[in-house]
Amino acid sequence: MNNIIEIIFLAISALTWKQIVMMAVGGVLIYLAVAKDYEPMLLLPIGFGAILTNLPLTGISGEHGLLGVLYRIGIETELFPLLLFIGLGAMTDFGPLLENPKMALLGAAGHIGIFGTLLLALALGFDLKEAGSISVIGTMDGPTAILVAGRLAPDMLAPITVAAYSYMALVPIIQPPIMRLLTTDAERRVRMPYSEREVSKTTRVLFPIVVTIFVSLIAPVASPLIATIMFGNLMRESGVVDRLSNAAQNEIANVTTIFLGLAVGSTMTGEAFIRLETFNILILGLFAFVLDMAGGVLFGKLLYALSGGKFNPLIGAAGISAFPMSARVVQRVGQEYDYENFLLMHAMGANTAGQLGSVIAGGLVLALISGMI
Repeated sequence: MNNIIEIIFLAISALTWKQIVMMAVGGVLIYLAVAKDYEPMLLLPIGFGAILTNLPLTGISGEHGLLGVLYRIGIETELFPLLLFIGLGAMTDFGPLLENPKMALLGAAGHIGIFGTLLLALALGFDLKEAGSISVIGTMDGPTAILVAGRLAPDMLAPITVAAYSYMALVPIIQPPIMRLLTTDAERRVRMPYSEREVSKTTRVLFPIVVTIFVSLIAPVASPLIATIMFGNLMRESGVVDRLSNAAQNEIANVTTIFLGLAVGSTMTGEAFIRLETFNILILGLFAFVLDMAGGVLFGKLLYALSGGKFNPLIGAAGISAFPMSARVVQRVGQEYDYENFLLMHAMGANTAGQLGSVIAGGLVLALISGMI
């Protein structure tokens, strides 16, 4: 009995205020996942992992502990993000983008925040690798942010990941005010007819193959990112490996998500997370997010002008990678001004372009920084 009391006393006395704060942060993430349904698939395991890693004397985050092993085999090797990309590709229908290829322009405009944030982070004193990692929060794509940060600035992985997933969860809150601020009432009411163009199966099958080859040739370091998401999509569109496609979308993606969340949570130690640098990362991530959406909407306004008022610029807001949440927000905001206006499929085209654009942008950041160092 005395030994048990002594062990409990040692554990409690080993707790630092920073560990207590980080366990509270983990609790907040779990609350947001459970009570608010904010990105629960990731925030729940990340929050629990944050609590576990800050418990003293457990050794769970050590070299041979559960969280330490998960981090080493899944984050350091980049295995978990790449497996998630395969599942994501198998879930994504690029049909709306192929029906209206000009939506790819919105996917590019919706990532301007990455490069604006990169420059701002450099101006604030972050080195090139750190600035590049922070800027990729602007991809609005968790696996991309994890992969880039894990390669360029692993010590920043925790705040970058938390920022990426937190801002993705806040898309329905942050996005509408920006859309309203940058558009007029007349622009929001523009109705757009749906294309009756049918995308052939040949096109759907060739698309992931051609994109993989093209991106791998212009940015070889980005090849793992684009190849995995395109391989998942190829399985989906081929129609001959439904079992593999379903496994990628469900079992593989689900198990990987659990392990990835716990591994990321394990990096949220009090010593590593509670510092001024973390606050700066969160602010820069929000700046990237807002700039992304503003870039997409403003490019949508350009298309509105060039089309003679036939393009609804709200669709530009879906050029970010928060798929399919951002497209649904566009539909909801559009219907606030015209209940019979259906923008969802157009927005899905921009959103899938944004999904693809996030992977390419993350790869370009890696390629540019790798080439400069």
